[in-house]
Order: sequence, then C-alpha cells, then structure tokens
Amino acid sequence: MAYKDYYKVLGVPSTASPEEIKKAYRKLAFKYHPDKTKGDKADEDKFKDINEANEILEDPEKREKYDQFSKDWKRYQAAGAQAGGFDWSKYAGPGAGQTHHRSSEELNALFGEEDFGDVFEMLFGQQVGKKRGRRNTAIKGEDLDAETTLSLEEAYQGSTRLIRLNNGQTLRVMIRPGIADQQVLRIPGKGGEGLNGGPDGDLYLTVRIAPNPEFQRRGTDLHGDLEVDLYTAVLGGKAQARTLKGTVKIDIPKEAPNGKVLRLRGLGMPIYGKKDEFGNLFVKVVIQIPDYLSEQEIDLFKKLKALRKDKS
Repeated sequence: MAYKDYYKVLGVPSTASPEEIKKAYRKLAFKYHPDKTKGDKADEDKFKDINEANEILEDPEKREKYDQFSKDWKRYQAAGAQAGGFDWSKYAGPGAGQTHHRSSEELNALFGEEDFGDVFEMLFGQQVGKKRGRRNTAIKGEDLDAETTLSLEEAYQGSTRLIRLNNGQTLRVMIRPGIADQQVLRIPGKGGEGLNGGPDGDLYLTVRIAPNPEFQRRGTDLHGDLEVDLYTAVLGGKAQARTLKGTVKIDIPKEAPNGKVLRLRGLGMPIYGKKDEFGNLFVKVVIQIPDYLSEQEIDLFKKLKALRKDKS
C-alpha cells in the first residue's frame, strides 16, 4: 500500500507548530485551488492531498494518531511485512488501543494499493479530504510582507509611508511615534485576495530604523556625546545639548570629569502607543582641549601646573 507523508505534502517538518501548519496550508491551498489551476488534473490531485494533510494535521488528536501510525508504518516497511501480518487493531475505530482485531480479508481490503484513503477511514472514522476539497471552500488570501525604512527623527515624530500593493493600489500607512527597529505592523485585509468568499490576507510591514550619527538608541533611551569646553568642565556652568526635541541648556557640575554621563529625563524616544511618555537621554561629557593658545595663555597654564605641583 502507498504511504502519504502529510508533513512532506505541506512542506513542513514533523515538529511544525499549528501556526506553521496553518500558514503552509493556506499558501498551498491558495496556489493549487481549482479556481486558479483551471482543471489541471495534477494540480487537482495536489490540492486534494493538501486538504487531506491539513485535515489530519490541524486536529491535535488526529495528528497524534497519525504520528504513531507513521512510526509503525516505517517499521512495517523496514521489516518487509505484509498487511495481513501487522497488528493494526490499535488504530481501528472507536476501540483504538484496545483488543479489536479485523479479519485478514478486511485488512487486505483496507490496505490495498488503490485506495489509501480507506486506511484513514479506519484510523479516523471518516474519509479525509472531502470537507476541504470542495470548490466552494472559503480560503483566506495569502499574507504579504513589505518593508520600509525611517530615520531616527521620523521614528521620534511619527511618519507616513505609501506602500504599493500587488494589485496596483497604494496604501497610506500611519506610523506612530516611538516605533522600534524591525517592529512589524499588521494591516488587516491588505494582503492577497481571498477565494470563494474567504477573507483577504493581511499585510505585514517591517519597519527598519536607519542608524543616526549623533544618537544610539537602546530601547526607549537615547545615548550621545556632549562636547564641553575645558573651562566649563573645570569651573562648572551651562552647555547646550542637542536632543531630538530641539536644543536645550543643561548644567555642567564643577570639575566634571571627561566621560561623565548626565541623564536628561524625558528627552529620549516616545514610548510606543503611550501618550506623553518618553525614555531618557544620556549624554557623555567629552572635554574639548583648547587649541591655538596665546603666549599669555600658555604662561597661565604653566603657572597653574606649578600651583598643582606645590599643592601635591
């Protein structure tokens, strides 16, 4: 008798999750549906196999029984046994797993080369492939993927993107402030067209954020450098810091060391989906050494150096 590997039919591993099986089925059913293949016999047979596979693998109880049957079937093949010499009673009807033997004539009829579907009628109590194989089966359209890239400033402020769909239409997508790099937006009903009254698929838009030369983003926080002149770093004072909200003046503490990190609350990225909530901005003090010093300035630095020596 012929054996059908339903995992192979759907193109998924035997460890596939229910979601992976569902996605594979929808994609193949959409591709091989009779309304699309227009009477091609090979494609119609493929469509029938796809529906048979899905009907078994989408049901946890049927899938468990099929997996066990598959293991026994491989052992049966490896042993070179005949159908009449293999105990299939544990799969038969409502008494599966109990003592329930069929006659050799019944087994030979069930395991004949020509109608493998009868095997599954015995295993699962029905002929598979009939419910989903009808031409009027409603099938959801294929899900589609798209990508777009935003600058960090656009991600901060929110943006709009025009996405061209396969049907030639252009879709305007509003992207809210605070979107994360590689965040995926689901836009319902904007994927492939459904068949036989089935719903249209969805569009999944992956948003990428381009690198920024001034700021590094870590979650909702931003990190950057703040250039401070030597005199302000030593004596303390004000410095101007650039943020995505604009330029702000901040206090530099006296004797601020090079590399000191200052936190500016609420000047990081917006928190996606929350109004008026922001992360923080962390700026690292980078002290600028003065250049083109005059003779008088050099002399003063020498005196300062001498004072420091005397103090130590």
